[in-house]
Amino acid sequence: MIRNNRGAVKAPIQVLLTMNYQLNFAAVWRDFDTLLAGLGLGLQLAVLSIAIGCVIGLLMAFAMLSRHRALRVFASVYVTVIRNTPILVLILLIYFALPSLGIRLNKIPSFIITLSLYAGAYLTEVFRAGLLNIPKGLREAGLAIGLGEWRIRAYITVPVMLRNVLPALSNNFISLFKDTSLAAAIAVPELTYYARKINVESYRVIETWLVTTALYVAACYLIAMLLRYLEQRLAIRR
Repeated sequence: MIRNNRGAVKAPIQVLLTMNYQLNFAAVWRDFDTLLAGLGLGLQLAVLSIAIGCVIGLLMAFAMLSRHRALRVFASVYVTVIRNTPILVLILLIYFALPSLGIRLNKIPSFIITLSLYAGAYLTEVFRAGLLNIPKGLREAGLAIGLGEWRIRAYITVPVMLRNVLPALSNNFISLFKDTSLAAAIAVPELTYYARKINVESYRVIETWLVTTALYVAACYLIAMLLRYLEQRLAIRR
């Protein structure tokens, strides 16, 4: 916000009008297809990362509830380290540090690994809370019909837990999708990468980022609506 000579606060749009700034979206519309392509790649990265993250999170959640102390310590250290490290630092660490150890990955696989590990750390706590809320009677019912521990987990515990934690899982997916914008730091051609490219080439800063913001908001809104519909479909009727 900017103040005028009289101390009144001017809104951003009023500032633009005062400066006689002329909005021109021509450069953005000319490359709008590349922005959509970047948006599509971002969605793919988020879906793949959340899928891998769910597997990691589920394994780590069971490890944290394990009777074996070594598994509990390993899972706890993983969650603590990943959750307390900025995701941008993790992206740069994996992309630039692994080649020094002889492990060379392309930028997209490198980012997927990073985002999956990051998602897994947060989903571990989500799944752990969900597992703790599973009624003990379900396990006893599984044992009563002759199911072993692994079948009880696969056919009873995990499906019920996933249904219970779906709202939290939805929030994590939306957050993870927004985090795909950080892939631009290692030149992954997603939405933010193309927006920066258009910005540099056209010098239309306001127009470029207004359109980019609108695309992110629209995508997140649609994701939220789809996940809410899924929650309603899977909800237990009372």
